[in-house]
Amino acid sequence: MAMELGERPRPKGDFASQLASESLDSYSHHELDARVALLEAEIARVIAHRDRAAAHRRAAEALFGKPLSLDSGS
Repeated sequence: MAMELGERPRPKGDFASQLASESLDSYSHHELDARVALLEAEIARVIAHRDRAAAHRRAAEALFGKPLSLDSGS
């Protein structure tokens, strides 16, 4: 039986780590500005997703009661 996408282990060395280790020496000022804008947009997208997930969890906990936490991040 094939694994669902969400069940697969995350690869080591995520994209953020790869970006952080990339040399920026060959980029022009304009290219660096474009990269910053792209990264800021991605940060905003991740924050919005995190906030929606937290609101969904709070709504579920309010409806069903707060379950025992299974992860240390809660």
